[in-house]
Amino acid sequence: NQIDGCRVTKVYDALEQAARTAAADLGAEAVSDPESALAEVDIVIVACPTPAHADYCCMAAQAGKHVLSEKPMDITLQAIDAMIAAAEENKVKLSGVFQNRARASSRKVREAVRTGKLGKIVLGDCYQKYFRSHEYYASGDWRATWELDGGGALMNQGVHGIDLLLWIMGNAKRVSAHCRTLVRNIYVEDTAVAAIEFENRALGVIEGTTSVTPGYGMRLEISGDNGTIKWENGKIVGWDIPGEENEAEAESGGQGTAADPTAGLTAEGHVRHIQDLCECITTGREPEIPGREARKAVELIKAIYLSSRLNGDTVELPLSYEQDGPGIYPPLANPCWD
Repeated sequence: NQIDGCRVTKVYDALEQAARTAAADLGAEAVSDPESALAEVDIVIVACPTPAHADYCCMAAQAGKHVLSEKPMDITLQAIDAMIAAAEENKVKLSGVFQNRARASSRKVREAVRTGKLGKIVLGDCYQKYFRSHEYYASGDWRATWELDGGGALMNQGVHGIDLLLWIMGNAKRVSAHCRTLVRNIYVEDTAVAAIEFENRALGVIEGTTSVTPGYGMRLEISGDNGTIKWENGKIVGWDIPGEENEAEAESGGQGTAADPTAGLTAEGHVRHIQDLCECITTGREPEIPGREARKAVELIKAIYLSSRLNGDTVELPLSYEQDGPGIYPPLANPCWD
């Protein structure tokens, strides 16, 4: 509703009351089946539990509709590839949601790396220390399950920072990792660490957790032989490049608190994503985050899970479908609370 020429017309949810409530808030029509939602629309936004993303995306693409899929695209690479193929075969646009890419501060960091301001890139680190309570995980049966959430702290929360790190640093080449369930009463990881080598030979570290108090949100540190940039929760908090003025951003972007994990979050990034897809339809260009781009963070997370399953052994990317099945998940059958 903040975008000229764009409006919500239909809402579908498997829970009919949820559809009616959302439709009433948006001035739209609630429909009782997904096929009805596809009539008389141009774009379908898929924002359901992750394992259903592929089914709805493919259904929309086959109906000739453009698709914006929430993160992560899906929980298996094969499902994501099916989404990409359906969009290509039906000549529609498929875009992923990673709203931190839309920030002016994020774009400035990426531009500095790509134009060589930091010199030879040496390190790219991502720290995501979030708080999610036991009650949060108990609020939905799909949460914190391998089958329906695809994982824990990395796949649900950490996917944002991992995507941003890859967007800035380039593709990952190999990874060694450990995932653990240390605090929360869940059977997926609440804490993970990984060491990465990127295709440009730079190294990096990923930390992802929902088990600490308080939550500090997301921080990226990008270092080269000519300088370092620190990005934290939507702001550039360090710009240490010889001969460069401090480029700290005033852009806000909270990442939640222990009391309220959604505190400070805004819809600004989503508005930009939807606007981008609208422009793609009218101009014919590709989305800023096409399906193949949105796939990369999921693949790295799956590689991290596989490495942990192998007790930290190095895993090479890209992964095959055989490396992407249920057998890759770390053995967390006996977490600390059990």
